[in-house]
Parts: sequence; structure tokens; C-alpha cells
Amino acid sequence: METKRILKLFALSAMLLTATATANAATTVSGGSPAGTFTTGDKTFLLNGQPFIVKAAEVHYPRIPRPYWEHRIQMCKALGMNAVCIYIFWNIHEQREGEFDFTGNNDVAEFCRIAQKNGLYVIVRPGPYVCAEWEMGGLPWWLLKKKDIKLRERDPYFMERVKIFEEKVGEQLKPLTIQNGGPIIMIQVENEYGSYGEDKPYVSEIRDCLRSIYGKELSLFQCDWSSNFEKNGLDDLTWTMNFGTGANIDDQFRRLGELRPNAPKMCSEFWSGWFDKWGARHETRPAKDMVEGMDEMLSKGISFSLYMTHGGTSFGHWAGANSPGFAPDVTSYDYDAPINEYGLATPKFWELRKMMEKYNDGKKLPAVPKAPMPIITVPKFELTEFCHLWTCITTEIESRDLKTFEELNMGWGCAYYRTQLPEIPVQSVLTLEVHDYAQIWIGNKFIGKIDRVKNEKSITLPPVKKGEQLTILVEAMGRINFGRAIKDFKGLPGNAIVEAEVDGNEVNWNLKNWRIQPIPDDYDAFAHQVTTTDIKDVIVPSDGKKALGYYRGYFTLKKVGDTFLNFETWGKGQVWVNGHAMGRIWSIGPQQTLYVPGCWLKKGKNEVIVLDIVGPREAVVWGQAEPELNKLQLEKSNKHNNIGDKPDLNSATPVSTGSFKAGNGWQAIKFGGQKKGRYLAIECLSTQRDGDRVAIAELYLQGADGKRLSREPWTCKYANSEEENGNHTGDKVFDLQESTYWQTEKGASAPHLLVIDLGSEQTVSALEYLPRAEQGAPGSIRDFKVYLY
Repeated sequence: METKRILKLFALSAMLLTATATANAATTVSGGSPAGTFTTGDKTFLLNGQPFIVKAAEVHYPRIPRPYWEHRIQMCKALGMNAVCIYIFWNIHEQREGEFDFTGNNDVAEFCRIAQKNGLYVIVRPGPYVCAEWEMGGLPWWLLKKKDIKLRERDPYFMERVKIFEEKVGEQLKPLTIQNGGPIIMIQVENEYGSYGEDKPYVSEIRDCLRSIYGKELSLFQCDWSSNFEKNGLDDLTWTMNFGTGANIDDQFRRLGELRPNAPKMCSEFWSGWFDKWGARHETRPAKDMVEGMDEMLSKGISFSLYMTHGGTSFGHWAGANSPGFAPDVTSYDYDAPINEYGLATPKFWELRKMMEKYNDGKKLPAVPKAPMPIITVPKFELTEFCHLWTCITTEIESRDLKTFEELNMGWGCAYYRTQLPEIPVQSVLTLEVHDYAQIWIGNKFIGKIDRVKNEKSITLPPVKKGEQLTILVEAMGRINFGRAIKDFKGLPGNAIVEAEVDGNEVNWNLKNWRIQPIPDDYDAFAHQVTTTDIKDVIVPSDGKKALGYYRGYFTLKKVGDTFLNFETWGKGQVWVNGHAMGRIWSIGPQQTLYVPGCWLKKGKNEVIVLDIVGPREAVVWGQAEPELNKLQLEKSNKHNNIGDKPDLNSATPVSTGSFKAGNGWQAIKFGGQKKGRYLAIECLSTQRDGDRVAIAELYLQGADGKRLSREPWTCKYANSEEENGNHTGDKVFDLQESTYWQTEKGASAPHLLVIDLGSEQTVSALEYLPRAEQGAPGSIRDFKVYLY
């Protein structure tokens, strides 16, 4: 009897021990990390119940080679950051519908684990849209195979694919939330939706999708600008603001403080610099302004994520483009960030680190880690192997009508479009909607190009005989990543119309019966085609350039290291090194080198293949010890000061005259009725402070119904003064970015004139004006005249 009682007690003890072990296990994950909480409290975030200020570093795992992930994370830690903030790029994980990849450089879960290993929390921004100057803002191109799809709306197919994607991401990241002992403390719902539209039901559906995956305990937040966050702000989410270096911080949080006086404040994107566009100067922002802004936020208990702390590189075809118009981004995403493109500390880094030490609880910041690779140079070498682009054609499609790349089931690359012309005995004009860069031949004669960046849509053709072949080679650049224009089809999305005057009659032809030859952006498809060819055989006698096509050469290394291959003698195209897609090149600059990580090089022989769609001046490359990110080689200046474009307003009657108020924020002036015109001219007679240069961040026009007109067709026609070196040109007033601005040159005297071409005659009722976002709104206009003509 006693033995049975002892056995029962032993069994009960074992059960209690098992229950205790199970309970303890519930508070840990593999690796022994304790479960935790992250919530919002009274004017502060709470980490495990204690006040916590988020000091996050924005970094993007696909823009960093995987072998360098830990080094870049340690560099962020050495700045005094306590978290990293990451986007999840849908289109790099699901490059073909239904085919998901979370391996290698796409292993986002491993990136989070490395952050946790180094003592950093993680903020995840899974879109589905991310912007980030990334191809189509992170949305996959194959969505556009459904031509009538509505992106970032409750389109049934779009939402179906979004939920599948988010569930796949959840499989990777849910085990890594703080509640499961992981580093992830917050997840963002959509991204800056106020800059796209007003649709709370859509944003709510994204919220519900994420909650169903990660559970109600994980903190969700949404970000927007202070001027538009109320459009889509949901009551049960944390609201954060996005703004940049130099902004008036109190003003940025003023409205949030009125609506939610007890909510924690966070700038979820504090812009350290800015991104670069082909054909424009390299963007920089003062270190002093960045550091002072972050110091002010920390002194006031405001959390932040520094966008970017390290930008990295948009390798391959992943760089996007901006609108209105079409402004493709360069390969480098250096962003003038504290940690430069190749992972080294800049002067900004050291200034920021010194300030951040004040907010490290009296502790010394971690040591700055040693770079994983040395910087090396490569002597000049020639690319002597060659094949023409058409050698890589494997498919030809016959179609009565033109087709987009998406209709050809192709995401990126080039395509030939060919048809036969009717007899046209006189000069004619070919009009095309080109996405994005087209070259035109008749027979074997090169006629010219149509460049979407320059808003070109037509080209003059010589007289032709019936049956002559028209050939159009189209290269796609990155899809637009911001605004309504993200639905950006590639190739030739419209018709090809030829117009001429024959025997006094206007005649036009809508060209049909095309032979289309797609050439995908696929290393494995073309690499074996590049063979040894006498380089003299690829000279085009008409202009001395070498022929368009693929070039291959080799260089030999005794030791590996990071380097910067120089392509300033080349035309336009893409580069691969040892099979790795390095990015786009374009002679116009400002970027003339490509960053080549040493982890992708090897001792001995290394291969370089260049696709040049216009042909190089010299087929040579060399590796240098520093990047070249600010060397333009343009046909003409970016300035809009052609005196022939300046209107004579002496006898014109303004639609409005008056004075703006001083200070930050939007102002609107009514025109006292409906006015018509194609050109908007704003004459700046004086500024709020004597000696100020004039500056305008953004302009909008309201139509007859009081709603903002689309600025997609706008172009800058004339500006009497523009500060080109700071990229403060006239087109900045309609670039959808409140932190950029047009600014006149130092010393230029008033009055100043800015003229915008609206694209066609418009009916207008009011003008909206936004001065610079910095405290005191420097360069603000006082007295003005506005004209429409």
C-alpha cells in the first residue's frame, strides 16, 4: 500500500515538473530567447512594460550581399541604434506567380536572426507596396498581365495575391516576433497610402490580413506625411510621421498631438539624404541638419527610423523610377547615408555617432567593425568577345497589334518590334508611346531614338518605299515606384501612328502586323552566345561607336576585395560580373561606376559581360578605389533657362495677385472663378525675409470641381534661376515629394519666374502652394502674381 502511494506521488511530481517545463517553454523560442511585449503607453512605447525610445536604422537586405549582412548590422549598432527597420520586397520573393524564394539573399528570416544576435530589434514593413525607389514599388510585374487590375485597391485578384504573399512572409517571420522570443517588435500596414489615395476600407483589409497572420498582440502601425495622414489613419493603429533632414519637427507632429495627445511620437522615415536619378546631380543633405534633427527628437522622447542609415545597391534591374513623367533611378542607392553604399563610415557617420553617445545611458557605444573586404583596383582591360543582340533571339511572335512586355510574359529586358511600311513619298512623323527607350531603323539605316525620360513621343521618318522594314528596339528601365503611375507597362503599350501630308491631304497609318522578338534579361540565356569576335567587325562607320550587343572581357586577381568598375566609355545597358547582375549603366550619369562586392569576385580569372544597347565609345573597363556618383555627360544643361521659353507677361493680366502668409504648411489662393490655360506662370516678387532665395516645395492646381488636377503631364518650361548643384530645379515643385524644392541661385535678384507646362489646356479655380518644410520655411514667397495663358 505504501509503495503504491509513493509511486502515485512520484507520478504526480513528474506531471508537475512536465507542466512547469511546458509553461516555461511557452515563454521561449529555440535558442532560449524569452518572450516579450512591445506596446504603446502614455506618450511612449513600452518594451516589456518599460518606456522605450526606438532608434532604428533602415537597411534593405536585398541591397546588401548576404555575406555582408552582419557587418552592416554591426555598423548600425555602432551608431547607437537599437533596432533595424526593413521593407519586404514582394517582387524579389515572388518573381513568377506562385514561385516563392526565401533563400540566399532573400532569406529575410536569417537577416532578422542576425539582427537579434547582435542585440537589435526589428521593425518589418511588408507592404504589399513599399516604394523604396525599387522596381514598381515592390509589386511584382506579373500583376500587370491582368490589364484591368487595380493596384493598391480592393481588386479581388490583387487582394487574393496580396494575402497569399503576406501568408508566405508570415511563415518566415511569425516565429520571430517578440511574443515568440524573436526580435520583431512592430509591423507596418501598407506604406504612405495618403500619397496614393484615400481608401480606409482597403487599408483596413491589409490590417486585418496582417492581424490574422501575426495575432492581435503584435503592434501594428501606419506611416504617412503630416499633410495627409488623416486620410487613411485607422483608429486602432499607431500613427507615425515621415519627414526629412531639416524639417520643422514640432510642426510635423502638431496635428498628431492635437488628435492623440497621449500617443507616442515616431518619425518612421527620417530621410538622411535622397536618391539619385539618371541625368541629374548626385543628391546630398547636410550632416549638421540630420544630426540636429535627430538630437532634437531624442531630447523630446521622439522615436525614429533613419531612412537610410545604409542604402546599399539596387543590383540588377531592381532600381525603380519616379513620376510625374518618367525619372528612372540609378543603380546606386548610396542615399548620402551615414554608412555609404559599400558599408564604410562617412563623415556623417562620425558626427551622428558622437551625438548618439549622449543617449546611450552613459555607456560607450560598440566599436566600429572592420570592413569585411579591402578596397582594390583593377587595371584597364578590354572586352574583346562580342555578339549582336539579335543573336539571342529565340522567340518570334506575330501579332496584328503591338504588345507590351507583360503580354509577352516578360518582366524585364528588350524587344524588337518589326513591321513593313506603306509607301510614303514624303517625310512623315512616327508617334509612339515608348516605355522606355526606343531606337528606330528603316532597313539598315538608323533613324534616331525616342526617350521617355525626355518626354519624347515622336520622330521624323524619311520618305520610304512600300515594304521597307521598320525596326524598333525597346529597352525597359525600372517601373515607376511612386504615385498613381505605378501601373507601368513596358514595351510599346499604345499604337504606332505615322502621319504625313500627301498631295495636300493629311494622311495617317496605324501600323499593324508586327513581328515581335522578346529578349529577356536572363544571364543564362545569353552568356553562352558571347564568342570571340574581331572587335573591328563591330564598328559602326556612321558615328565611330561600336555596335550594340553583348561584350565580354576578363580580369585576373591575386587577391579579392571590393572595387568600383568604371563604365564611362559605354553607352547604355546592364552589367554582369561572374554571373551576378550588377546593375544598369548609362553614359549620361551621374553614376559612372558600379559597386562590385569582393564577396562576388574570386582569385584568378573574373568575367565581365556588358549589354550595351547603343554601343560604347571604347570597350574598356577598369576598377577604381572610389565610386563616381556625380559625373554628368549630358547633351545640354538640366536648367530650364532657355530664353526662347520665357513668356512675355508685360501685357498679360494675372489671374491672381497677393501675398502668402509666413510659416510652414499648405496655402491655397482662389482665382475668383474658373480660368483656362495650358501654362502656369508664378512670378515671385518678394520673399518673407530680405535676402532669401525663393523656394517652392510643391504646387497643385485645383480644377473646376475644387479637386486637385493630375500633375502627371506637367513639365517645367522655364525658370529664370535654378540651383542645379543641389538638384533644386523647377521640376521639383511637382515631383510628389514635399521634402524637395525648387530654389533660386544664391545672389539671383527678384522677381523670379517659374513656368509650368500643364500638358494641355486646363480649367483651373485655385493654386495650392507649399513652402519648404524646414523651420521658418526659408525662401517663402511673400508677394506674387499668377498667370495662366
